[in-house]
Amino acid sequence: MKTTKAPITVHCAWMPSESFWLHGTQGGMPLDAGTLKGLLFAWHEPSFYGTFIDGAELGGKEGALLPASEAVDFFVSPPWNGYAPLAWSEEARPMLETARVIAEALRSDTLVPDFAKWRAGSWGWKLKSAKAEAGAGAEDGAHIADRDAVSGTELPPFWDDWVQSVMERLHPDKEIVRRGGERRHRAALMRPPERVAGDGAEASEDRPAVAPSLWEDPLWTDEDDWLVAIGWAPDDTPFRTALRLSEPEADRGDTWSLAVVLQDRRDPNRIAECDKTGSPGADCPAEWLAYLPRVRQTIAKWIAVVPWLRAAETDEEPAIRTDIDYAEAWDFLTDKSIALAEFGQTVLLPAWWEQLRRTKPRLKAKIRPGFGQGGESLFGLGGIVQFDWRMAIGDAELAESEFRSLVENNRQLVRIRGRWVLLDPDVLQQVQQWIKQVRKKKGLSFRDVLEMHLLGSPDGDDEDAADNGTGDRTESMRVEIELNEHLRGFIRQLKRAQTVPMLEPPTGFRGSLRHYQVLGASWMLFLRRFGLGGCLADDMGLGKTIQWITYLLAVKERERVETPSLLICPTSVLGNWQKELERFAPNLNVLLHYGPGRVKGDAFAESLRGRDLVLTSYALAHLDEAELKQVRWSSICLDEAQNIKNAYTKQATSIRRLEADHRIAMTGTPIENRLAELWSIFDFINPGYLGNLRSFSERYASRIERTQDKELIGQVHRLVQPFLLRRVKNDPAIELDLPEKMEAKTYVSLTVEQATLYENVIADLFDRLDRLPPMERRGLILASLTKLKQICDHPAVYAKEAALAPADRSGRSQKLERLLDMIGELRQEGDRCLVFTQFVEMGRLLQRAVAKKLGEEAMFLHGGTPKAQRDRMIARFQEEDDCGVFLLSLKAGGIGLNLTAASHVFHYDRWWNPAVENQATDRAFRIGQTKRVQVHKFIALGTLEEKIDEMLERKASLSRQIIGGGEQWITELSTDELKELFALRREWVEV
Repeated sequence: MKTTKAPITVHCAWMPSESFWLHGTQGGMPLDAGTLKGLLFAWHEPSFYGTFIDGAELGGKEGALLPASEAVDFFVSPPWNGYAPLAWSEEARPMLETARVIAEALRSDTLVPDFAKWRAGSWGWKLKSAKAEAGAGAEDGAHIADRDAVSGTELPPFWDDWVQSVMERLHPDKEIVRRGGERRHRAALMRPPERVAGDGAEASEDRPAVAPSLWEDPLWTDEDDWLVAIGWAPDDTPFRTALRLSEPEADRGDTWSLAVVLQDRRDPNRIAECDKTGSPGADCPAEWLAYLPRVRQTIAKWIAVVPWLRAAETDEEPAIRTDIDYAEAWDFLTDKSIALAEFGQTVLLPAWWEQLRRTKPRLKAKIRPGFGQGGESLFGLGGIVQFDWRMAIGDAELAESEFRSLVENNRQLVRIRGRWVLLDPDVLQQVQQWIKQVRKKKGLSFRDVLEMHLLGSPDGDDEDAADNGTGDRTESMRVEIELNEHLRGFIRQLKRAQTVPMLEPPTGFRGSLRHYQVLGASWMLFLRRFGLGGCLADDMGLGKTIQWITYLLAVKERERVETPSLLICPTSVLGNWQKELERFAPNLNVLLHYGPGRVKGDAFAESLRGRDLVLTSYALAHLDEAELKQVRWSSICLDEAQNIKNAYTKQATSIRRLEADHRIAMTGTPIENRLAELWSIFDFINPGYLGNLRSFSERYASRIERTQDKELIGQVHRLVQPFLLRRVKNDPAIELDLPEKMEAKTYVSLTVEQATLYENVIADLFDRLDRLPPMERRGLILASLTKLKQICDHPAVYAKEAALAPADRSGRSQKLERLLDMIGELRQEGDRCLVFTQFVEMGRLLQRAVAKKLGEEAMFLHGGTPKAQRDRMIARFQEEDDCGVFLLSLKAGGIGLNLTAASHVFHYDRWWNPAVENQATDRAFRIGQTKRVQVHKFIALGTLEEKIDEMLERKASLSRQIIGGGEQWITELSTDELKELFALRREWVEV
């Protein structure tokens, strides 16, 4: 016996979300949403065959939501599977009938906004009847409000919402069908009538706030006129009737003029004048005369909205006043013209009005003549600058006495020297308060002047624009600094180092200087003359050392210096500085303040007699602070200034407390991880210039590091650029002619032993992680990070087996095997190499492995290497042929060393900070290098090394802009993010 499936009934209900909820039943049992969507929308192209249809559950039944904007076509012609027994339920039939009504109305263009509903205070749509289209009959204004003219179908309560959704989809460009999250329309013609005020006067019993006759007046009950006004129906009038306001003529004092004019729709510049009743003059085109009754009707509407426009001498024919006083003109400009425009009326205001409204007042501070001239020093950033004050509004400028009198007159619109000026009394009060505060301090500091000037020029280069500096002391007022010619030239030189006076190389300098090195020394001398510190941030290897030596010699030859300069540097480069000073400036009398025999106590100051320079280390700058504070140094220079990046360490605090006539910082990486590091360096060279650390972080650092805001990055750049000189090796202007540097990544897999240890560390980490407080959590993450890196290097380093013989470690690390192979190849070709690692144990393991496999000695320089031995190692590598492999710990060997004998650089394990790695690479890729330098970075596949390398590649552009990368950010990741970062991809494990 043949069976047939039970029919499927499709039910429908309207939802407040302006959609239809569809659900189905078969044999009395509900269908699940997936089955229903497959049956109803499998051939529905607008929803991409059901992809864009959301499921919804209501009353325990599953269904689908069909947007109202797409429901008309769906109901009229259901795109259903023809082989499925589908049928609409009885309660869905009114929706089907209404959909046919809407479809027919759209086809015949008989849907229009509902005037009656609008007058009642709401918004809706209705059907325009055939009679109305033919211009005959009148059934309630020739419209059908509640019943379809053809089918007689009762319109549902959600009619207006459904039609609104459809119209918004079909006419997205029409203002009257657009809406936001709630039903609202911007023009007064589409607002409920009770919202429209009368003449704006204060309400009373005799004078209500809303003119009661406005909506009863026949002038406002014409539906066709309303449809034209809202832009739904076309207007066939060849002109617009406009109300024009004109400013007072020269001989009429405060009397403003109003006039009725006709403006050609096609040519707005064609204007015909009318009298106060709307009667046109002789210049009115003849074809316009037939439409003149509409002009008088429009005048009556103006008066209905703004009653004080009516001329007092006539009560019969509507006429407007042609003369008004200042108070009425101000009211018309700021309020009544807007009310008329909201009613669809045309208002012509003076051409300057809109520009005037957008023009913000500025306070101009003109530096008094003579300031900064005469060739004397500018006394640094703390010097006080005095000004003469003026108020600028557009092109108009007012002396201080003029705007004081304006405050007293309390007028907002005034004419000054033939120009109209819009004044805000609150802003004038702010101006007075600003001047009062500045005068209380007897002027502004040069730091304030410089900051306002620099931040006022978005591009930082346009000299004219740069004069329009802004202050952020108030939301509504700009403060401009007008520089005198001397200061303008000085700041131009600050922003463009190439324009500073170039020095002749000092006679005491032994050697030759490249052009950019002469510029660097000249720039530091320029800053010294004006009491300003600077940061020399050239790429490593460009010769920052000899630039500062040149500066030091020039100071000695040009000035009568009573005290020596102080150089503070890492212990690892003290020897390098001694060598360079002996080579380039043998006549300088240098004291090395280092070691157990250094002078202490009161004898320290006496030991400086006749000295030109004192060399010491960062550690001793804190330990011997008492001795170093006995002297006001001629200059203090910090080499590798990133050592004070943590502003509140004892070391950084001690250094900032030292006194000097001039301060210089030298670093190839002014920012390693965070913007606070840049602040710390700048607070040393120019104390207070970037404000305190808290305000700098709130204003710039935290927001930039969170959002990478380009505008804020630009502001920081403009602030620091005058005091930071940075050149890079590949800049064509440097003309270094260095050989090419090539970088490559070497990927290796883990052994099974490494993978097992790796996963054990991860399991232990996440087993304990969420039970720890924040500080202990960070410590555990960093400890685990170190263990994972050690495992990726070699299991023996992690297991503390580094002392075992090399034979016991063979085959346990692909990294080690690959490195030894590559070193063997390059040594056969006679090349030398540097190998950097973070771990001393790994360095010692490598040292023994190289000796065993390659049969040659590898030197190893680390933090525990004594200074004398360090110097011998460097000299041997540079000068002797029997040493081809130099192993270095990254911290001890990554800065300050010249190792150009190497043509290969290996990063055995990653520091995950591009700036630090590049510094290490630059031990070989620097001036004096004659060979191509090849850089090899080792990465263990499937581990966090690979994932973090990918992150660093993505962050490279931002690092170049303003910030770099580090490891501390890893401790702030969520547990899920850490799992994603640390997870081992076992497909890369060696089997």
